[in-house]
Amino acid sequence: MTRGLLWTGLAGVVFVILVPSRVSVRPGLLSKSGVLVEETVRADSLISVRWYDGVAQRMALRDTEGSRVEIDPTVLIRNPAMWHLLDMDARTSIRGGTLLSGAAALRELSERINRGMAHGVFKVSGLPSWPPPVPAWPRRQDVLPWRPG
Repeated sequence: MTRGLLWTGLAGVVFVILVPSRVSVRPGLLSKSGVLVEETVRADSLISVRWYDGVAQRMALRDTEGSRVEIDPTVLIRNPAMWHLLDMDARTSIRGGTLLSGAAALRELSERINRGMAHGVFKVSGLPSWPPPVPAWPRRQDVLPWRPG
């Protein structure tokens, strides 16, 4: 009986750790819900956006009400519609003067998303992407022998 309870508890802990959180964006709000907790931040009144780079990249958003949400930026990179809503709300924060730090982090993320979408369009259309690929080094038989003149 004790072993059964121990294994059940361990399975519950592993479940809580491994189940990914769900990120959703609505006009003015960004929410992240996990198994036990849901966090929401007002995206149209952001104070700061911080980018934590490392093994697991994180983006922390904080609003004027003191709420804080940490999300994985690849969620936004993989979902352009979600990024578009968040970008519009972040621009509202910049125009309103509430975003004190983090405009550079949003700009960097925007450039990454735009670059990725452009590469995708080029790939689908069959056009070469920019910058062009680096040419391969010539093989030995392609190199002409040097002859003194």
